[in-house]
Amino acid sequence: MGILSRKASRAFRTGLVVIAGIVAAATTSGAAGAQPEKVVELFTSQGCSSCPPADQLAERLVEQEKDVLTVLMPVDYWDYLGWKDTLASPVFSQRQRAYANRRGDRSVYTPQMVINGEEHVVGSRETDVRAALARTDPFTAKVSLKISDMVVQATVDGDLPQGAKMATVYFLRIKEEALVDIGRGENAGRKIRYVNVVQQMQPMGMWSGGAETFRMPKSKLMLKGDARCAILVQIEDPDGPGMIVGAAVMDWQSGF
Repeated sequence: MGILSRKASRAFRTGLVVIAGIVAAATTSGAAGAQPEKVVELFTSQGCSSCPPADQLAERLVEQEKDVLTVLMPVDYWDYLGWKDTLASPVFSQRQRAYANRRGDRSVYTPQMVINGEEHVVGSRETDVRAALARTDPFTAKVSLKISDMVVQATVDGDLPQGAKMATVYFLRIKEEALVDIGRGENAGRKIRYVNVVQQMQPMGMWSGGAETFRMPKSKLMLKGDARCAILVQIEDPDGPGMIVGAAVMDWQSGF
C-alpha cells in the first residue's frame, strides 16, 4: 500500500470514528427526557357532559405549551350514570379526593384541573387555567429520565421547598392518544379524543433533597409501543399529596 493510500485509509477510519461519536452523542442526548416547568392534571370522565371542552383544552395545552406537562386522570365516580368510563381508575378518583382533603375545601368535581399539585380550577375555563399556570412557583428539582433495555432511571437533583421533609418520586405510564365511542350516559353517541391519558402511576422512591437516582425494572411496567413516560416529584405528608416540585417526560422508545 502506498503512502497516499495509507493516508486515505487513516482518514477513512478517522471519519468512521467521528461519525460513531456523533451517533453515540445523539443516542445519549435522546435518552434524556424533556423537563417541563409546570404540570396540569385534568380529572375528567366519559360520563360527564361538561368534560369534552376541558378534554379539548387539555389537547391544546399538550400541543401549544411545551413547558407544561398536561395529563388526564379519568375518574370512575360517574360510572353509575349509565356508562363505565373505559379509561378510568379508582386510583385517580382517590388522588383527586386526597387533593381536596389536603386543601380543606372538599371540592371534587369534573372537569377539574389541578396545577402543580396545588391550585384547582374548572378545567374548561381556559382563561382561569392560563392564569393559574402564570401564578406557579418555579420547580426546585431537576429531573433526568432515561430508559434502557432493562431499566427506567430517574435522577433527581435540587432542594426541597422550605418546611418540606420528603417528596415522592412517581413514575407515570401515559397513553398518547385514545379515541372512544361513548355508547350510553350523558355523552352517548359522541366520539371523543383523549390525549396524554395516565394508565399507570406508581412510586419509585422517596427523595429528601440533593442528587439521587431511582431505578425500576422496565419488565415490570408493561410498556407498550405507544407509551409515554413521565416522572413527578411531589411533596407528600400525612395530609396527602401537595406541591409538585419537578417533572420529566419522554416517549419510552426514545430511551434506547
